[in-house]
Amino acid sequence: MINSVDNPKNKMPLSGLTEGEVQTRIAQGKINKLPPRTGKTVGDIIRANVFTRINAILGVLFVLVITTGSWINSAFGLLIVVNSAIGIVQELRARATLESLTLIGEEHPTVIRDGVQREIPQAQLVLDDVIYLQAGKEIVVDGSVLDAQYLAVDESMLTGEADPVVKQPGDEILSGSFVVVGTGAYRVTRVGEASYAAKIAAQAAKYELTKSKLQQGIDTILKYIVWILIPVGLLTIVMQYRGGHQDWNSLILAITGALVPMVPEGLILITSTAFALGVIRLGKRNCLVNELPAIEGLARVNVVCADKTGTLTENKLEFRDAYAPRESEDGTKVSTPAAGGSEISASAAAQSIAVSERYRQILAQISWSDPDPNMTMLAIRNEFSQPAARDQWHEIARQPFSSANKWSGVSFSLDTDPARAAVENAPALTETGVKHANYIIGAPDVLLKPVAEDHANWLSLVAAYENDGLRVLLLGEVNCAVAQYRAECAVSAGFTPLAVLVFDQTIRPDVEETLAYFNTQNVALKVISGDNLRSVTAVANRLGIDTSHGVDARDLDHEGNSAEFDAQVLAGGVFGRVRPEQKQEMVHALQRGGNTVAMTGDGVNDVLALKDADIGVAMGSGSSASRSVAKIVLLDNKFATLPHVVAEGRRVIGNIERVANLFLTKTTYSAMMAMLVIVAAVPFPFQPIHVTITGWFTIGIPAFILALPPNHRRARDGFVRRVLSFAMPSGVIVGASSFATYLIVSGGRVPQVHVQESTAALAALIITSTWVLACVARPFNWWKWLLIVLPLAGYGIIFNWSFTQQLFLLDSSNSQMMWTAVMIGGIGVVLIELLWRIVRGRLA
Repeated sequence: MINSVDNPKNKMPLSGLTEGEVQTRIAQGKINKLPPRTGKTVGDIIRANVFTRINAILGVLFVLVITTGSWINSAFGLLIVVNSAIGIVQELRARATLESLTLIGEEHPTVIRDGVQREIPQAQLVLDDVIYLQAGKEIVVDGSVLDAQYLAVDESMLTGEADPVVKQPGDEILSGSFVVVGTGAYRVTRVGEASYAAKIAAQAAKYELTKSKLQQGIDTILKYIVWILIPVGLLTIVMQYRGGHQDWNSLILAITGALVPMVPEGLILITSTAFALGVIRLGKRNCLVNELPAIEGLARVNVVCADKTGTLTENKLEFRDAYAPRESEDGTKVSTPAAGGSEISASAAAQSIAVSERYRQILAQISWSDPDPNMTMLAIRNEFSQPAARDQWHEIARQPFSSANKWSGVSFSLDTDPARAAVENAPALTETGVKHANYIIGAPDVLLKPVAEDHANWLSLVAAYENDGLRVLLLGEVNCAVAQYRAECAVSAGFTPLAVLVFDQTIRPDVEETLAYFNTQNVALKVISGDNLRSVTAVANRLGIDTSHGVDARDLDHEGNSAEFDAQVLAGGVFGRVRPEQKQEMVHALQRGGNTVAMTGDGVNDVLALKDADIGVAMGSGSSASRSVAKIVLLDNKFATLPHVVAEGRRVIGNIERVANLFLTKTTYSAMMAMLVIVAAVPFPFQPIHVTITGWFTIGIPAFILALPPNHRRARDGFVRRVLSFAMPSGVIVGASSFATYLIVSGGRVPQVHVQESTAALAALIITSTWVLACVARPFNWWKWLLIVLPLAGYGIIFNWSFTQQLFLLDSSNSQMMWTAVMIGGIGVVLIELLWRIVRGRLA
């Protein structure tokens, strides 16, 4: 957009910087250098994946094993390389995805340079740039106001105060706020790290797992593991030393064999990888995840609050025509349905006539005089060409549209001769040739409410069009300047309705399919709109939404009875005439009712609710203010992307819960074995290579694969409780089965060389831990069967091929020991199956 700029109020030009001045400031470093959009540099990602507590533990044990010269037993050290490499690659891919999406979705401020407007990236702003402002625009850097035309700014994200703050020339304006109404311009006073915008940008698309319930649950599990690992590890060292492993090599191998399987080396890796893959998958659908836990959060959502305009319907209007009641003397012809528009009912057509050319000329003047036309004014402007007599209509006052008032207005002064006025359809002039004309456009039920008794025919006509699902506004005239007009003073202000303005609103083609998905997933939908309840209900009916509990938000009792307000919000399904602060309070009411709430919207009036909802979802074509506070931005404006976001969140949470069961089972049976060894005062049964192959083929690789497929179960609270309820007792069963086999086959006295006994104990451990995998992998399909059967086939080769027996320090030649292991392992399988059925039934 490139236009010449001047101040319509005092005609003082705002030329901004020259190109030469811009280049000088760039050379001086006075440019708006932004921090990394993802919040992590490449170095941060590498350090975060290499220097971890788990890598530190495994690294120390790896070095100790290397000193023994047993290279095969140090194979677990590959986990450090693999875990780090996978984590780094996936985070770098996710970072690149977020970088590309934020470039598309970020606010591009309109600067004034050399007297013309141009949109530029935020990073190209320099000190002293002049930025043009209009409703819905985000303030991206700090500055001082130069020009203000009815300018009001929402600073709620800075101060917590929801009321708009009127700005005048000279006032400070801070990044992190956004324009609610009006237009203006300001000069940049702080850029880069000195501006509050730097903090906002650092948070806008930050790739972290903080504030994630899933991550908090995993952290809790890791704390439990540390509590177990430290004392058990110390006791293992003492007992192995006292038990005869006094030479360095055997002591280190025994200790390592006990401690390595206690470390859940893949759990954090798979969690971060699953989130990163989620970002990448959603990025391919043009979905920007501003906060990574939002993927998880939307999976927990059970109520979606959807704004009508811009979410359920297209973010544009098409002006159909202006009508008056048939009884009006101003009408000239009977209305007919416009081609290509929504069908007009017989009731609406019978009651209305199209207004005269005079009122159409008034609409043209109003729309073309607006310096910051909203969607409604643009629709009117698109219908009418720029008036030839525009220079004769002098704007003397303006009231921009706000969601609180539900109307906008403009006052004109007309100075032309009566003869010319008659030709140009201007309002009648006084004898002096000057007349003040004050016009307002707004919600019919708001404007007509104080004078309803005198204008029943207008209300009836409005209702007829709204029942057809059309957007309806009212053009009226008052006897006072619009800056002093209030809708409740319509009688004293001499309010006169002139025309009903009818607009087509097109339902998004992907909405019905999306609503059907939410219905099958038991996600409730609540339509919350600032439009009239009749119009909202008509659209909802076309979409098959239950409208039996429609609520006019003006009737909601909040101040008097919070409990009654909450009950009305919980029971209602379709809400009309909702003010921005009411949207916010309705989100709070739903949250107090125990719901996880997602709010979708695209306008300035949705910002407060988007900010406070558990998950705020903004449309890419919406206002920059709504995009800046939303956790998820649908860059291609496809409402149908939401089911994919929900599915991605459920995939992540459901599958991480599966694999957490596997890793915690491994940790539990390893700790169990270590404690039993201490109590029985016997050598530890396994070499490090033994626990490495079981950790890889029974836990690690299957867990990585199980973290990838779709999972449609809705996320629930109680992650830690559910995981511990199955993983810990199953780990006890696995450990007890293996250790019982170890003692039984050795006759209670473990020999100094116990390779055959260790092999039998390992077989029992593999059988029972494989059944744990079979439980968490359900429901079965062909690839899950392969996931279970292929490792067992591999174990068969390892246990029976002489080369692999020698390589992995195994001896399965004692068939009696091996059959004992199979029998005890079978008993363990039965116990694990019973445990699974009991736990799943109790926690379902």
